Amino acid sequence: MTEPKCPYFGECGGCSAQHIPYELQLENKKKALIQAIKYNDVQVFSGPEYEYRNRMDFIFHPGGVGLRKKGRWDQIIDIDTCAISNGRINQLLSEVQKFFRGVDYFDIHKKSGAFRYAVIRTTTHDAAITFTLNDESSKLQAAIEQIKAFAKQSTATHVLIAYVPPQTDESTSQEYFAVKGSEMLCETLLGKTFYYSAQGFFQNNTLMAEKMLEYTQGLLKKYETKGAHLLDLYGGVGTFGIVNAELFKEVTIVESVPSCIEAANKNIQENHVSNAKALVLDAVQIKRLDLPTPLFTITDPPRTGMHPRTIEELNKFAPEVMIYISCNIQQLAKELPKFKRYTVKSAAMFDLFPQTPHVEAIVELTKNKD
Repeated sequence: MTEPKCPYFGECGGCSAQHIPYELQLENKKKALIQAIKYNDVQVFSGPEYEYRNRMDFIFHPGGVGLRKKGRWDQIIDIDTCAISNGRINQLLSEVQKFFRGVDYFDIHKKSGAFRYAVIRTTTHDAAITFTLNDESSKLQAAIEQIKAFAKQSTATHVLIAYVPPQTDESTSQEYFAVKGSEMLCETLLGKTFYYSAQGFFQNNTLMAEKMLEYTQGLLKKYETKGAHLLDLYGGVGTFGIVNAELFKEVTIVESVPSCIEAANKNIQENHVSNAKALVLDAVQIKRLDLPTPLFTITDPPRTGMHPRTIEELNKFAPEVMIYISCNIQQLAKELPKFKRYTVKSAAMFDLFPQTPHVEAIVELTKNKD
């Protein structure tokens, strides 16, 4: 047992492992991955135990903003600082707490009230706060005016307002506008510039995301790829495809979210990548793609994993090497056996989420010789 750093530990529903020494946390996660994929030689990569998160979704309640109480989805505890969030997030959290006391918060039972979430995101370069509002609130205009007043004095680079319906519990939306700055955040990874929407997905641990990119590039550099094609599946804003583009003849980035592909195309231009293209396409429809051989694939699906049809089509494409990046090792364990023509060549664990049970894995799969 070790002393939790956070004063809210045990009451807040966020972290669940602060009482466990960090080295033991890593060992437990490694054992879980070994058991899941039946492969023993797992490399372990880790970073800071605390102050690593670059995004937090705080919930409005009568006292300001906070996080859900452990075991009670409908109760919020007031938070002054978050031990796993970086210093910039905690600075902006303090600004929000001081300004928005006693606001018209959203009552999750009554489905009424204007203010729902304050989503704070930070990068090496800038920071954004998105205020997510109930789009059916009768006090919407008053809430907007409050946010505009806050934006004038906040140190956040970007301040946005997003709308969500009262029946859903979403902290981001495609219905939004900026009252300060813009919607786009910028981060640098391995010397490359990546823009992404404050309403979109980006890894919540910047240091470890960079380690994952570096490790994946190291895997690919072992192969002869100059005449090959890379498929970056579930490619988001194009990080893996763009970082590895110089190793390949061509790169195709596939993502189903249009705003991510808009960002990916911007990132292709910003990084002067001439051999990559980004397409809006659901992964279940990859059979529409005309992919030349030899083919290499990076697949980075959501927690739900890959659709059976996607797995079927990947098996038909028969890439020389597949790199499966997973944030859900239980789902990874279910899907690896479906690639019957492939063998696990290497595996690594990246602890993007210290003090929690979650972990990222990267598995290198090579095609068996006929």
